[in-house]
Amino acid sequence: MIYALAGLVFGWFVPYAARRFGKFMPATMAYALYRIFKPLPGVSRKKAKENPKYQQKVREYRGRKLLYALAAAGLSYAMFWKYGEAHIGWQLLFVWSALLLAEVDLRWQILPDIITVPLLIAGFGYAVFGGSWAGPGESFIGAAAGYVLPVVASLLLVWKNKDVFGGGDIKYLAATGAWLGPEKLPAVILLACVLFGLYALCRKKRDGAFGPAIAGGALVMAFL
Repeated sequence: MIYALAGLVFGWFVPYAARRFGKFMPATMAYALYRIFKPLPGVSRKKAKENPKYQQKVREYRGRKLLYALAAAGLSYAMFWKYGEAHIGWQLLFVWSALLLAEVDLRWQILPDIITVPLLIAGFGYAVFGGSWAGPGESFIGAAAGYVLPVVASLLLVWKNKDVFGGGDIKYLAATGAWLGPEKLPAVILLACVLFGLYALCRKKRDGAFGPAIAGGALVMAFL
């Protein structure tokens, strides 16, 4: 239960962390560190409460916090139940990063390097230090495939949509390949496309954040 509790606490702060990325845009490592020590001026709480839309946004924000808390708790416990305690720290990092990236992309339409690049490096580390999902060689091939496959798809489809895969999507897929290996990566991409297609169909829009779909596909394949 301790892992579910840890996930509950982390998930509760996911919307807050994603909201803070608005202060760090373009969210490079250097700029984020700079803004930590020199934050941008914000609107006072008193003035914000005078806005009639403020209370509605507060209710939505609390709902998102509860949703992510429950999702992180459930996924964290499921990861422990599936794989045991041997590499649970690495695996929780993968799960929690997926949830954070999904929320950041939904809110800001960006998958920042400050998360995706360390996640890629951590995927190699997990493979080297005895990870059960992919060996070191598979991790390297998976990362390369995660970069090459969407680039090739973008070249083939650029005549129809110049933003088929954004740079953040490609880096996240490379990181996912480093964690899960090349065998599961095509299924992740296929699942992500299906999830995004359903999302676009429900919203009746052809564009939107693709990161949550990648996160969803990656989480599904992590349990298979």
